[in-house]
Amino acid sequence: MKQRLLSLDFFRGLTVAAMILVNNPGDWGHIYAPLEHSKWNGCTPTDLVFPFFLFMVGVAVSFALSSRREDPALHKSLILHIFRRAAIIFGIGLAFGLIPKFDFAHVRIPGVLARIAVVYLIISLLYLKTSSKTRIWICGGLLIGYYLLMTLVPVPGVGYPNLEPETNLGAWLDRTILTPDHLWKASRTWDPEGILSTLPAIGTGLLGIMVGDWVRRKDKPEAEKVAWLFAAGFLAVIAGLIWDEFFPINKQLWTSSFVLFTGGLASMGLALCYWLIDVQGYKRVTPPFVAFGRNAITAYVLSGLVPRIHSIPSSLFMPFLSPLNASLAAAITLVLLMLIPVWIMYKRNIIVKI
Repeated sequence: MKQRLLSLDFFRGLTVAAMILVNNPGDWGHIYAPLEHSKWNGCTPTDLVFPFFLFMVGVAVSFALSSRREDPALHKSLILHIFRRAAIIFGIGLAFGLIPKFDFAHVRIPGVLARIAVVYLIISLLYLKTSSKTRIWICGGLLIGYYLLMTLVPVPGVGYPNLEPETNLGAWLDRTILTPDHLWKASRTWDPEGILSTLPAIGTGLLGIMVGDWVRRKDKPEAEKVAWLFAAGFLAVIAGLIWDEFFPINKQLWTSSFVLFTGGLASMGLALCYWLIDVQGYKRVTPPFVAFGRNAITAYVLSGLVPRIHSIPSSLFMPFLSPLNASLAAAITLVLLMLIPVWIMYKRNIIVKI
């Protein structure tokens, strides 16, 4: 990115570190409640991690493509680059599902990286080919359309619309198109990163683009930009909480209320980081998280591979800590281990570009 936002790298790095922490506890039977996903409806701090990352994918798209989108002659090469990058991210996610058994008959096709790839692909193409007003309409249409599909369309084989884990429209579509063999192995009946819920996830990315475009504006003073980011974020949170009354905030379904609620919190979080780091210049504690943020995919991939080779058991810390704290200590240890390679890359100004 020609114009680099240090607060974006910091916020993204903080999110990646949190993602590694919650994905790799020392003992899945002993986890502090805030470090677990909500069972179904509701939102825990852990539920914020993935939407925050997708939101920042949108912000990064705005910074990365803004200067080049103005020249139509560059669009063909940019589109090829976008497709190539999305395919690589999707392929890495698929490889994750294959390691270590390489069981192609039961590999999970959806997943975190698959969703990142699809969202990145679609919002990048929309950013190149549509106006800001059009993207606002598309975002609103996706959220409202998803709400109508999930609450009004009868589910085949069930006979009525519902929002239960195995009988909602999204779960039926996943089983129909992907077959149970290629879904989340914990259920094989539905997938938290399924096909239909990708629609509102695209909305999360588009919200990030809107925020990125606003931060890039040169005609507004920094204080005004931050104030509006806080205001817009607060209104989005309130709108999400109101929508929650009849379309519950739910990370597994990625409901429209969840998009607004988490997007609003992400906007306020980025605004705070932007004001403190880029405007006020408080940068003393930023380097470790910036290191994670500048090589986010690398850190995530390594954190997925290392536990497959040798996990860090909580038993290492059991003589000194309670089971809950031992499990947390093992998770923190993995985060610190993952910091070593990205810190070396950060100090040498190495950024792995896909």
